Amino acid sequence: MAANQDAVAIYSRKSRFTGKGESIGNQVELCRAYIRTAFGDACADGASVFEDEGFSGGNLNRPGFRRMMQAAREHRFRAVVVYRLDRISRNISDFSALIQELGRLGIDFVSIRESFDTSSPMGRAMMYIASVFSQLERETIAERIRDNMHELAKTGRWLGGTTPTGYASQAVRTVTVDGKSRRTCKLRLLPAEADLVCEIYDLYRQTDSLAGTEAELLRRHRKTKNGRNFTRFSIKGILQNPVYLIADRDAYRYFMEKQADLFSAPEEFDGVRGMLAYNRTDQEKGRATVYRPISEWIVSVGQHPGLIPAGTWIPIQESLQRNKAKGYRKPRRNEALLTGLLWCACGSRMYPKLSGRVTAEGKSVYTYVCKMKERSRRSLCNRHNADGNRLDAAVVAQVAHLKEAEDHLLSCLEKGKGVYAGRRRESDRRLEELRRQQTALRRKLEALVDSLADLTGSTAALPVKERIETLQAREEALQCRIREGEDGGQTLDEAEFDRLRRELAFFRKSIDGMTVPRKRAALGALVYRVVWDGHGARVVLQGTTDGEEAAETPWGEDSK
Repeated sequence: MAANQDAVAIYSRKSRFTGKGESIGNQVELCRAYIRTAFGDACADGASVFEDEGFSGGNLNRPGFRRMMQAAREHRFRAVVVYRLDRISRNISDFSALIQELGRLGIDFVSIRESFDTSSPMGRAMMYIASVFSQLERETIAERIRDNMHELAKTGRWLGGTTPTGYASQAVRTVTVDGKSRRTCKLRLLPAEADLVCEIYDLYRQTDSLAGTEAELLRRHRKTKNGRNFTRFSIKGILQNPVYLIADRDAYRYFMEKQADLFSAPEEFDGVRGMLAYNRTDQEKGRATVYRPISEWIVSVGQHPGLIPAGTWIPIQESLQRNKAKGYRKPRRNEALLTGLLWCACGSRMYPKLSGRVTAEGKSVYTYVCKMKERSRRSLCNRHNADGNRLDAAVVAQVAHLKEAEDHLLSCLEKGKGVYAGRRRESDRRLEELRRQQTALRRKLEALVDSLADLTGSTAALPVKERIETLQAREEALQCRIREGEDGGQTLDEAEFDRLRRELAFFRKSIDGMTVPRKRAALGALVYRVVWDGHGARVVLQGTTDGEEAAETPWGEDSK
């Protein structure tokens, strides 16, 4: 299929907002001027514009770019015009793959600053050469940042960011040999929190399990620095953090064997101070934080007291690595119909857990388990699990046999449509606000990273590094909230909702012929939530409140 011969796309990107220079608006206007000359006024006025502000050129994981490539695969335009080559990517492999894909789609690529055009062989060759230099520039910046981290590691100072449990950040002023005053930071021990950290390490040694440690902390009502319940992820973060490791001889041998960049002499491992590690994580927009291998860490002895001897810390790292393969894996095929709808009476969500067995009809056997019950090992919730197959069938039967089924279903759908749409609009509004906050944070981060590269060896690098660590933590938390908002609930558009309304008028007849995803969507259009009390379930319909329109599912023997 040929690309639309009357349409052209414009792509613009800038890492951060500055209000001057090659802004998004300036790039778009310059591209329009080029299109007007090369393709005509009609193409310039009707050009599709795709923008990414607050995203670096290090990779192609950008929302505007993804939308443009989807439009390209649908052959909505014949050419992509950019102001400058590095607006697309500074990575040679990404750029090469992009040009090849556009070539397969029959779409030209034009960079007006370098006067490159892939419609000619020379233009394609020159583009590849220029992209090599773009990647060289990016790698040079990354190397300068790493060199700066090396210099900072030699000092053993705390560089800021989220302060680990057990410590507080304390400002210290020192005077350099040239008489200048310099502000640095070090970690100050908080005895109560330090005792909690030691308790967590002791519990893991006893249980050899993150889940077991989490359950015991919940039973003991231990809270994080922010007053929340501990999770396996927050516990693992504490157990893996080398800040607690006492710098003794075993710690020195461990990092030497792991081939870390070690910036402390053997005599500095005095058995008192703790460790600091830089370059531990690889944080990239749009994905979870990746922990680098220890061989890539930059390690030094800190100026703070350590808490956990190497004889304890090192075996725990080995245990965490062993247990990693045993971790729970969410089943790829989920036949449970009440996923996202079922709640325990304790207020926690319930999720399906496969048993490995199948029914006589060949369907997977599963139970619904309260998340709080699992996490707390029954200490905070001890209700019976729900037989998933029976509960799903009971809820479907209950909905299908409502009094005056067809008229009642239509009435509930019409009533619930406005409520459902309102909830969705509110959810979309919250997601949009979170995305705006994330974009603003990313702009600030890009600006700070760029400035850090120019401050190698400068005392001004320290506060910049502190700010980067703080903003990275905030951005990661925002990303988690956005992901939860995107994954939560059913998302039916108006056309789908109307189609379901027609089908659900004959729910009893059509439900058996639906696929599992369609059944789940159909129930989601009718049912607001299902509440399990350990013996039976209460179904709350869309457009109603918990006490207004609920149906009790018939239940016989308790499900264990």
